Amino acid sequence: MAGDDNSPVYLVDPTTDPVLVRICGRASYQNSAPLTTFFQKMMANDQPRFRLDFSQCTTMDSTFLGIIAGAAIAARKHTSKGEFTIAALSKRNLQLFRNLGLHRLTTIEATPSTIPLPSEMKALDDQDVVNRQTMLEAHETLSGLGEGNRAKFQDVVTFLRANQED
Repeated sequence: MAGDDNSPVYLVDPTTDPVLVRICGRASYQNSAPLTTFFQKMMANDQPRFRLDFSQCTTMDSTFLGIIAGAAIAARKHTSKGEFTIAALSKRNLQLFRNLGLHRLTTIEATPSTIPLPSEMKALDDQDVVNRQTMLEAHETLSGLGEGNRAKFQDVVTFLRANQED
């Protein structure tokens, strides 16, 4: 099963070590909530190692990248075994990772091979919605990765702080 820009899908196998995740389609603020919840559940279950396959990811936005950064930081803090391995990034997506400093938080595989995924992969429930607080946290995480990011996301963070839900 693969997503397209109109129907993004996150396929996961929580029974593996590292936990396998395939990002299919467009990864954005509109569809990242199920992945955020999944990362939190796995770490709560003492599973802080992840291997993400981006071979079918068409594009990513800053909220999604901030969520990946936050989860990678949480995995590192969780235990010495916590890690995020990133596989099969397109040239454009690799450029986004490097420009925002995510390559310092994750291990990016040099060879662009995809991750062989078991047939037991399941799609995450897409009923969750990313709220303004999650978007704010994602952009604050990116801003904390370097002065260049702080300048890039200053307006977004200011806007989200000013318009927080009560």
